[in-house]
Amino acid sequence: MKILALDTSGPVAGAALMEDGVITHEVMASHGLTHSQTAMPMVDQCLSAAGITAKDIDLFAAVAGPGSFTGVRIGVCAVRALAHAWNKPALPVDSLETLAMNGFGFRGVICPILDARRGQVYCAAFRFEEGKLPVRILDDEAMALTDFLKKLPENEKCLFLGDGLKVHFPAVSAAMGDRAVAAPAHMAYIRPAAACEIALQRAEEGGNFMELMPIYLRAPQAERERNARLMSEGAK
Repeated sequence: MKILALDTSGPVAGAALMEDGVITHEVMASHGLTHSQTAMPMVDQCLSAAGITAKDIDLFAAVAGPGSFTGVRIGVCAVRALAHAWNKPALPVDSLETLAMNGFGFRGVICPILDARRGQVYCAAFRFEEGKLPVRILDDEAMALTDFLKKLPENEKCLFLGDGLKVHFPAVSAAMGDRAVAAPAHMAYIRPAAACEIALQRAEEGGNFMELMPIYLRAPQAERERNARLMSEGAK
């Protein structure tokens, strides 16, 4: 089985190709260009390096969020288009679960955090017990960092990873002390190869590309601002 995964949900975009359970190609970039400029060239790079075309892919996967609203839409739309063109299945992959894959083998709680701005994070919590996928212990949510920390199990080491580290880890460390562990740079961001592995483990779910949709935990900023303006106007 050949699986192609695409991630444009955060600051680092990437694509990966898996063939028969082996990652053969992975490309990641964070160099200032927009994901709309980099996504398809990275897909083409993986395919051309393997000597195949999109027609040869058996299953497509998109990291569908939560994350950047624009970024998520780019990746989901690109994967839907590829799957539609060749009538192939396509699966959504949760960005926080994909991040948690980087903590394989960590004995404690794995805490992916993405910067949701306005003082919030997209967050969840997982453990690795048995098998190749993390076990979820807290659902995806958008909330204040302090509220998330209160939900975590006490007296356990917690591995934090994700683009929220840069902004929020000083506050995490201040609140949790040496219980909090920051993932190193090579483990801190979503790996499209991990999205391939998740898709492989869930390949039996099929994946109708028409049902591939972004995973949003809150309304886009423009919609929130519009609703706030309408409420303000209505109160006058």
